[in-house]
Amino acid sequence: METAVTRSARNRLLTTGTTTWLGYRRLVPSVVVEGLQKSYGPLRAVDGVTFAVERGEVFALLGPNGAGKTTSIEILEGFRHRDGGRVEVLGVDPGDRRVQRAFRTRIGVVLQELAVEEYFTVRQVLTRSAGFYPSPRPVDEVIDLIGLAEKADAKVKTLSGGQQRRLDVGLGIVGRPELLFLDEPTTGLDPAGRRVSWDLVRQLADEGTTVLLTSHYMDEVEALASRVVVIAQGRVVASGTPASIGGRDVSEATITFAVPDGVTVADVPVPATERAGQVEVRTADEVAVLHRLTGWALDRGVALGGLRVNRRTLEDVYLDLVGDRPAVEEGS
Repeated sequence: METAVTRSARNRLLTTGTTTWLGYRRLVPSVVVEGLQKSYGPLRAVDGVTFAVERGEVFALLGPNGAGKTTSIEILEGFRHRDGGRVEVLGVDPGDRRVQRAFRTRIGVVLQELAVEEYFTVRQVLTRSAGFYPSPRPVDEVIDLIGLAEKADAKVKTLSGGQQRRLDVGLGIVGRPELLFLDEPTTGLDPAGRRVSWDLVRQLADEGTTVLLTSHYMDEVEALASRVVVIAQGRVVASGTPASIGGRDVSEATITFAVPDGVTVADVPVPATERAGQVEVRTADEVAVLHRLTGWALDRGVALGGLRVNRRTLEDVYLDLVGDRPAVEEGS
């Protein structure tokens, strides 16, 4: 509940554009979006989107191409004006030109493609970018964090696609941002590179950086994000934790194991079917069913080879939410 003190701090915050008074920075979310609207001519690209991102949180904003996701993020970054609704990022309105210069020193942006001079070295590119910020990370520290120590003095044009992607991330974090926008950060990376990037995101969050992530890799979202919002056709269609969104945590589970030698599916102590040499059991109470199965197996000396319990994946849920919705064309 907002007290008189925090209400006064809030009023001061909105008046001055600073988030330092009375430590109010620690009391408000990094991002507040209420009823966000944006149209391009007759097309409503963003239609009443509402969500909030807490300080130090890794938050995923998901949606298919043309869902209004890119427009929403560009409004949060201060690169596009909104038509309606309330937006507050790090305590200020990113659309307010009076605060944009200071605002840009407090955020980091990693786009899918950044224009970097190919004849500069990695160190030169990062050093130049660091000069734009009041309290940047040491360049050598950034180079180590993005795993490019061996390429520090190599020209950008000699980097592989994955290495250039790491450099993009380095440019996003060199300013020591309070809020980092990550747009498809691991596109083009091999599995090892993806893991390095994931570890970096976790480290940034541990240090207090808020991360707003977009990704088409659902395993990445599950590994990193504490909460997810899915938008389609300009509207929020689901929100929650990766484990619970779309009812994943209460959906039916499927238990599978190899058909044991000398056993038929009729011998299994719970309703089951056989498919391609596997026993398949569907249940909404996997704990009780597993107790019965394992007790039966131990009593009879039966091996439950390859025993697995699966629920609907985040990708399953995501596709159900957005799969049949036509895309809209976002403006340029």
